[in-house]
Amino acid sequence: MGTGSTTTEHASTAEEAIQWFPIDLLRRTEAEARGPGFALIVLNQPITPYLGIIRGLWKNAFTHIAADGGANCLYEAAGIRNDPIFDNLSVIIGDLDSLTSEARAYFESTPHSPPTRVIHDPDQESTDFGKAVDHVRAQNHHHAPLDIVAVGGLGGRVDQGLSQLHHLYLYQSDPRYAAGRMYLFSGESLTFLLKTGRHRIHVREPAGQDDDDVFAKYVGILPVREPSVITTRGLEWDVTAWETAFGGRMSTSNHVLPGTRVVEVETTRDVLFTIALRQV
Repeated sequence: MGTGSTTTEHASTAEEAIQWFPIDLLRRTEAEARGPGFALIVLNQPITPYLGIIRGLWKNAFTHIAADGGANCLYEAAGIRNDPIFDNLSVIIGDLDSLTSEARAYFESTPHSPPTRVIHDPDQESTDFGKAVDHVRAQNHHHAPLDIVAVGGLGGRVDQGLSQLHHLYLYQSDPRYAAGRMYLFSGESLTFLLKTGRHRIHVREPAGQDDDDVFAKYVGILPVREPSVITTRGLEWDVTAWETAFGGRMSTSNHVLPGTRVVEVETTRDVLFTIALRQV
């Protein structure tokens, strides 16, 4: 099985598992979470059906970026209804071919300080999502890895959904996530990339803390780029040294066991991990 990289200063031993605390994204404020917080990028997909989740993410993020038409979705979900929840949008960025005049006028005129910046980037070799990620990382002055959460990445057109998955690979080349981790929220699920090696994914709070689950039971482990060999612990149908590939066997619609607080995954190649959300 893969053991992960030992070439960076962040990996002291080959046996160390990478720890994941995705509950923090929704449950904890920036001050309470483990790490410097995260940047929220809103993509061009309707968010109204999942407004409860989006509000939680918005509250916990320390900066908020709309990728072009993502600003339309924020406006239609709240601004047009005189709800100011998203008025502190930091930046709208993209080629702006989708941004409506109504959404732009709304965010440029909100009384929030500082006002929303609108950045026109006409480059046709990069997507609006990619431009937003580049902007967030360029503005990161914390000298620490900065996580990014993208909302609306896996709905609508198939080609756009696959493009968002492609971005998870494109922007996370380092084996220990040196630039920060990326997550995709689709409203029904959370998806992120597990690099080669061992991972411990904390899917429930420790015993004695909040027992209201954030996640539902459904889990998938997807070898999108290339075949892998995986071992899992904590799932209803665990596997050991199990070959997985598109066109072959894949672990989809697996279940987190009722007593599981940490799902463990070991993988010989990068795979996507996706887990269903409970609606809040």
